[in-house]
Amino acid sequence: MESAELIAILREVRERVRARNPQTAVGIDVALPDLMPLVHARDAAMGKVAAIGTVNPRAGGLWNSVVQAWKRLLARVLDWHVREQVEFNRDVVAYSDAVLEALRECNRALFQVGERLAQMGGRLADQEKIGDEMAGEMKDMRDHWAAWRIGWEHKVQENEVQFLRSVADLQGAFQHQITLIEASHRDLIRGQNTEFHAALERHGFDIQKRLWADLEKMRTEVDRTIHLELRMVRQRAQIAAVALPPPPSTEATPAPASVAFDYAKFAERFRGPEEYVKSGQRFYLPYFEGCRNVLDIGCGRGEFLEMMRDASIPARGIDLGAESVAACQLKGLDAEIADVFPYLASMEDGTLDGIFCSQVVEHLPPERLPELIRLCAERLARGGVIAIETPNPECLAIFGTHFYLDPTHTRPVPHPLLMFYLEEYGIGQMELCRLSPAVETMPALSSLPDDFRGAFFGSLDYAVIGRKL
Repeated sequence: MESAELIAILREVRERVRARNPQTAVGIDVALPDLMPLVHARDAAMGKVAAIGTVNPRAGGLWNSVVQAWKRLLARVLDWHVREQVEFNRDVVAYSDAVLEALRECNRALFQVGERLAQMGGRLADQEKIGDEMAGEMKDMRDHWAAWRIGWEHKVQENEVQFLRSVADLQGAFQHQITLIEASHRDLIRGQNTEFHAALERHGFDIQKRLWADLEKMRTEVDRTIHLELRMVRQRAQIAAVALPPPPSTEATPAPASVAFDYAKFAERFRGPEEYVKSGQRFYLPYFEGCRNVLDIGCGRGEFLEMMRDASIPARGIDLGAESVAACQLKGLDAEIADVFPYLASMEDGTLDGIFCSQVVEHLPPERLPELIRLCAERLARGGVIAIETPNPECLAIFGTHFYLDPTHTRPVPHPLLMFYLEEYGIGQMELCRLSPAVETMPALSSLPDDFRGAFFGSLDYAVIGRKL
């Protein structure tokens, strides 16, 4: 179809559309919108859409046929490339048709509205009274609206107040939560600070304990060094002497004269039952913990050996009394009849790591006591413990009651003398322990002043505990 023919057709359609759609509505002085520019633009777009894919005409001839065939082929080849654009153009044209139709409907509606307004204009005169009544009603509505507005504003104010109160409550709750978090944080910091100080104090205490242990070791080494120096000085003095003193005798101690009474019954009555003796000797158990070879000199009825057995500490005892040794053996204890001097002399140096000697040294002649201390010190290994218990001559009550009850006692040994002997033969780290307060067995002493009773009527027995340097 030629372009001129298409334009003529479009003009005819336009005239028909104008005849069907008036430009001015009846009864109102409002011009309806002119849709012809849109129609022209739509017609031009439709012409362009219709021309897509066609080949422009040329003069006839062979060359023209070839060119036209090549153009048609190229148009078919490019069809896949312009297909989307063609569909878009068609959709746009369809959209413009829909818009034009909608605008036509709007014009028709406006025309009908104009006709109805014209009809209603004639009725307005008849409805003036109705208008007055409606004006009254409108006034009432306005009054009601004013009253409703006042109530509405009051409600709005109340809602604002309630909202502000809610905001204040939320802010208070938030501030309370912040306070709780801060308090919890402070408590956490305080707890961590307390734990830190506790750990610091604990570690400081451990360091202090290690320091004291190191100082104790240093003291032990110093005592050992002093003892070795003193022993070397003595040895040099002996070498320089013209005549060397004879070596100490290792002969057996003369056996005490046999008593004419039952000594076991005597010990039971005046020393006390075995349970009483063992309860007093439990004091020594911590000093012998860890020992592997303990000797009990003068084991008697075996109270100390039983305590060692209960603590799983290997121990054996010697005693001159056959009856006492038999009583120990009946209990399954390791005990034998032996004199302490040849027994210790027959052992190698450093064999023992613990020696216990309770209520024995007061039975020995005074000149034999240093020899006993020497033998014990030589047989102890380095670091071995020795405990010697004996009546306390500082307590005057001991002479009026307990000491001379036993006819085999020779003389008491003051603790300064005993500690001197021990120090001379290499025993250090000595402790003096006062045992068996006299006031427990003689209540009359409680009437004495405390300082006087402590000085002259203190403990019935004492013990010296030391370690081999």
